[in-house]
Amino acid sequence: MPKKQQKKTNVSKDPFVFFDRIFAKNPNYIAKGFDFPIGKPDAKGYYNAQKFTVNDHLGDDWNGTGGGNTDLGDPIYTIGNGYVQFAENYGGGWGNVIRIVHKYKGKYFESLYAHCDTISVKKGSFVTKGMQIGTIGNADGAYYAHLHLEIREDIFMEIGDGYSKNTTGFLNPTTFIKSNRN
Repeated sequence: MPKKQQKKTNVSKDPFVFFDRIFAKNPNYIAKGFDFPIGKPDAKGYYNAQKFTVNDHLGDDWNGTGGGNTDLGDPIYTIGNGYVQFAENYGGGWGNVIRIVHKYKGKYFESLYAHCDTISVKKGSFVTKGMQIGTIGNADGAYYAHLHLEIREDIFMEIGDGYSKNTTGFLNPTTFIKSNRN
């Protein structure tokens, strides 16, 4: 009895193939270093109101030094060159969310910007470090205005809920940025 021929497909099991291809075709968008997403490049006029791991927080919450909603509508900048893989209203306590994949020193990282008032980039576009990608919001009034920033070394995670005792796949945003300036 002849063996059944198996169908060959060109679909790769490697989830990084898509990003490898787009960055190979667009090498100018490979990150060379990172800056803060507000008060560029050094977060001037802002403070980290809720730091990574405090109360099981998976990111940093950046607030304007004026308090309350004084930073509502302030610009948010991408921390580094990259590819926008998500830019839309996620709803709930997240509000408008932007997720950017960065290729840096041969590895992939994701920056996630949440509670945005406005989004000024589209999924599938490329961004350069310091480019305005949106404005600080309050998740449709759920909170005082601030930017929730996460840095992930696992770029395929679900959005999650912003809090967890398990920090696997997440990096301290402030430490990451300070350690990878150019």
